Amino acid sequence: MISYTRNELIGARLNEIYQRPIERAELEETLRETATLTNVEVQLRRKDGTPRWTLQNLTRAGDRIYLTVVDISDRKRAEEQIEFHAYHDVLTHLPNRKLFTDRLMQNLTRARRSGKPLAVMFIDLDRFKGVNDTLGHTAGDELLLEMAARLAGCVRSEDTVARLGGDEFAIVLSELRLPEDAGRVAEKIISAAQHPIVIGGVPIEISASIGIALYPEDGSDPETLLRNADSAMYRAKDAGRNNYQLCTDELKRRALERMSLEARLRVAVHDQQLILHYQPQVSLDTGNVIGIEALVRWDDPKHGLLLPSAFIPMAEESRLILPIGEWVLRTACTQMRKWRDKGLAVPHVAVNLSARQFQQHDIVETVQRVLAESNLDGEALEIEITETTAMANAEATTDVLNGLRELGVSISIDDFGTGYSSLSYLKRFPITCVKIDRTFVGDLAESEEDAAIVSAVIAIARTLRLRVIAEGVENKKQLAFLKRKGCDAAQGILFSRPVPAVSVPALVREQPFSIARAGARARLVPQA
Repeated sequence: MISYTRNELIGARLNEIYQRPIERAELEETLRETATLTNVEVQLRRKDGTPRWTLQNLTRAGDRIYLTVVDISDRKRAEEQIEFHAYHDVLTHLPNRKLFTDRLMQNLTRARRSGKPLAVMFIDLDRFKGVNDTLGHTAGDELLLEMAARLAGCVRSEDTVARLGGDEFAIVLSELRLPEDAGRVAEKIISAAQHPIVIGGVPIEISASIGIALYPEDGSDPETLLRNADSAMYRAKDAGRNNYQLCTDELKRRALERMSLEARLRVAVHDQQLILHYQPQVSLDTGNVIGIEALVRWDDPKHGLLLPSAFIPMAEESRLILPIGEWVLRTACTQMRKWRDKGLAVPHVAVNLSARQFQQHDIVETVQRVLAESNLDGEALEIEITETTAMANAEATTDVLNGLRELGVSISIDDFGTGYSSLSYLKRFPITCVKIDRTFVGDLAESEEDAAIVSAVIAIARTLRLRVIAEGVENKKQLAFLKRKGCDAAQGILFSRPVPAVSVPALVREQPFSIARAGARARLVPQA
């Protein structure tokens, strides 16, 4: 039964062959109080380490314990299989309606405590019956298996994907950051479903119609949420299939605004409505401009000049950030070349790389190509990445940063202090500068906590021999604190707001900067 020989067992301690030795100790303890135990299910450990379920009867007589052991492994496997099929779909092995409802109930309990949104999605495959009728049920089963895998790949591990029956699936999205995140997941699913599936050498095109219900707006119990999500799914069918519909009016409005923004942003990229403004980085020792940061703006014909916060998150989600990011890099480097040709003393231009850009496998080659096209040396460019981006995959980050440094490009960690940097990795990264986030600079004159954080960041940078730039400097008190703590440079409206490229030469040629007048909103202006 447990694959030992007689001689191997004689003289051994019995608890050594129990899968959990503590169970043997518990049985012995119980037998001190009662002389007999019957029908005890316990796992023994085979010689190769694998467990074996047994049924034991034990009797204590004096200082000895007599027992009979029956192998019940086959029975236990059968019970586990029966239990699994009671809660899972036989074909896809996804949770069935019963388990889905149980998990939805658990997630609703957590949502009530946390106050975070929860979404239920009802998904129906369009024209699935035609696949069954023309290619047969075996092909239909293969299609369902593939769709189950694609759905699971579109959600997080903590979410639940279930097959309710036929070609109907359901998903619970728990603890959403924002309600409209459910719409983004639906878009991922629609995109994933559209890729052709080859079955028996025949490419099959499929699509999905999705309905979304949100807790608590669209219901507070599983039955109501599923019913409303199902109803929204039928509206998606009526709207032409291959789309998603929301049960909540507010979500509908947000989704329409988001779709409109994405469409307008695509036009903006095509019609060259994006522009760059530049903000000087000023040495706190000399008052000289030590760099210029390029900041993207959208000159929207309808809403005027829009800041990055109004459209960059959308660009990230829709992957428009890739063409936008490369345009920013190329435009900033081209502008730097023009300034240098005119003899303007700008040491470098700083360009932000988004997380999605930085994760591109060819980002080093892209930077190298843009520098070559602009006829710039690497030292004329500084790349800024956020602390969170750097730490997302520290090993890969090190390789990319080393590649950029080999081009002569300097590296700055932006928004430092807002993420979760490991100092051991920070020490290993080939960076040249850290930037203190404006959220700490804004209140450092009044907040002891922010002042302590800024002081610590400067001290760490000093130890690692890195430059420190403070962002968002707006008044003389902040400036005085930063100078006293040994910060190298700063940027903010105290020196200059971001300005168009044509305004940069005047700022640079009239340096160094000095304080012209006192006051909480005093502005640094160049010396005459």
